[in-house]
Amino acid sequence: MKATHIEHIGIAVKSLAEAIPLYEKMLGTKCYATELVADQKVRTAFLKIGETKVELLESTSPDGPIARFIEKRGEGFHHIAYAVDQIESALAELERQGVQLIDRIPRKGAEGLEIAFVHPKSSHGVLVELCSKPKP
Repeated sequence: MKATHIEHIGIAVKSLAEAIPLYEKMLGTKCYATELVADQKVRTAFLKIGETKVELLESTSPDGPIARFIEKRGEGFHHIAYAVDQIESALAELERQGVQLIDRIPRKGAEGLEIAFVHPKSSHGVLVELCSKPKP
């Protein structure tokens, strides 16, 4: 698998309304998009720094993965996302290498990207997301 760049860094927050102004001030940039990803029970907000994005993640449900993460670990770093050209090939290669995957089949993520997660047990405790643009 070859990552092309860091696509984004995901940060779990309790409230986008509180987090967006803080990150805009701290990073000196504006939030350029918010999006509901209903099947993941999350609302996202994006800020861009150079080629990399910061994704703020707010749970839309008390049983959503972000709500559970915050309950267990508190707000903060959630995942790092790497862009790949062919997500299906990247997943197959990682699986052949014995990497434990959360998603064997990509699913739809924010900003129209196809996404899949690598289990933190296979990446030294870091939740890794792979992202690619969908095939035309």
